[in-house]
Amino acid sequence: MMRYTGKVAIVTGSGDGIGRETSLRLASEGAAVIVTDIVAEAAESTVAAIKDAGGRAAASVGSVMVEADFAAAIALAHSEFGGLDVLINNVGHAKAPVLEGIDPAGWDREFDLTVKCAWLCSRAVLPEFVARGRGAIVNIGSVNGLMYFGNPAYSAAKAALVSLTQSMAVEYGPKGVRTNMVSPGTIQTNSPNWTQRIKNDPKVFEKLSRWYPVGRIGRPSDIAAAVAYIAADEASFVNGANLVVDGGLTAGMPIMANELLAERK
Repeated sequence: MMRYTGKVAIVTGSGDGIGRETSLRLASEGAAVIVTDIVAEAAESTVAAIKDAGGRAAASVGSVMVEADFAAAIALAHSEFGGLDVLINNVGHAKAPVLEGIDPAGWDREFDLTVKCAWLCSRAVLPEFVARGRGAIVNIGSVNGLMYFGNPAYSAAKAALVSLTQSMAVEYGPKGVRTNMVSPGTIQTNSPNWTQRIKNDPKVFEKLSRWYPVGRIGRPSDIAAAVAYIAADEASFVNGANLVVDGGLTAGMPIMANELLAERK
């Protein structure tokens, strides 16, 4: 499929993990991608991977919390590729696993990097999208915004992102701009959080897989595929949706169900 031929996308936090895989997927379908990341080497690595595969990309290094940095990413989209059609708000931050471990500064940081940055980036691109009468925004959420899985500040921020997605969808849908969300379950990446957990318990992913009806945890490519669909023109009637990509986790708990069934035997 080449659903993004002639389109330009910005993917925030795309030096690694879900952001990197999403950038690769969009580029493989024809998009020119602006790869943004606060780490220059990570951004350049994603750009190199896209170019090695025959795609088009450019790196914009900076923080999505700094309006001038993100304005530079938008300017790069115009100078390199002639415009902007798609924004993927992928940046997020999860640190404190329980409420007891959160101080006010930590709470603010989780909200800033999970929901405020999505608002800032969307706010920056909306005038252009509205002026053209078209555009697609996808916010990367989490099952943590729907149920309790720990990380309460991050979870509260992801829940707020659901509401922000709906608000933008309703306000800007009539102006040709679609806003949707993709909410992953557990995704295996090499983020510092997972690296530390693997050190503590090398079988952590194996243990978590037991809770997923599909029998495994997710891969970044699972989320990239969902984003590639929901941001594409073929999803033109999808607006304000939260596409949960979690292997059935929030549909039900197989371990609990099996234990209940065992009690009835």
